[in-house]
Formats: sequence, C-alpha cells, structure tokens
Amino acid sequence: MVAAASPERALAHFSSRLEFETDCWDVHHDLATVGPAFVLLDVRGAESFDRGHLPGAVNLPVDRIDEQSLAGWSCDTLFVVYCSGPHCNAADRAAARLARLGRAVKKMIGGVEGWRDSGYELTTEPSSATVSGA
Repeated sequence: MVAAASPERALAHFSSRLEFETDCWDVHHDLATVGPAFVLLDVRGAESFDRGHLPGAVNLPVDRIDEQSLAGWSCDTLFVVYCSGPHCNAADRAAARLARLGRAVKKMIGGVEGWRDSGYELTTEPSSATVSGA
C-alpha cells in the first residue's frame, strides 16, 4: 500500500474538494430548511428532466450553457449542477463551462442516482424558473 499523505496535505486535499463539490444531503437540507443560496441546474436533456428531477431544479442541458442562457442570473449566483449519476460526466462538463464563463459552481456528487439512493423523491413538476434564450 502507498503511504498516506501527511495530515497537512490530507487537510488541503479534502478541504479543496469541499470547495468544488456538495452532496445530496446538503442540497436536500438547504432546499428543505432555509432555502437554497444557489440555483440548482439539472444539466441532463429535457426528456430526462421531464421524467423526474430534483425539486426546484432548472433544466439547462450542458450544451445550452452560454452567456445568453445565464443572463437572467446575477454574476455572483452560485450554481449547483447535477446529472444522472456517477456514470455521467455532464455535471463535470457543465461545471467547467460555467467556470469558463466566470460563474461560481459546485457539482452535486451522486446526481439523480445519489439523490434517490439517499431516499429523496424526484418531482415531475415544471420548474418555476426560466432560462434566458430558451
């Protein structure tokens, strides 16, 4: 086995990951209590979104993320992105695209699969938020 990193390096590594990722429990907790301080973006296609998505999510497929589609949100908005689950890299691609556009972003690890595995329900209700240029 490879030797473990020093406690200082481990602290830096794991603290760094928390800057880039959140999990289903944290997102659910924020949605259920104080209300989110972020915009929850489902970056899957419209058909997948319509079959079931996280409550309060806005559907913005990764290939539609651009300045025009983000125009309705202030530049200091935090976006939390998710896709189908660990087998899907759309959330990573969306996060990279948002960061390239100068937007604050975190990825919700686990995606829809992790959400359901955590015992949380999906909804088919339409989102109350709209996307510019849609």
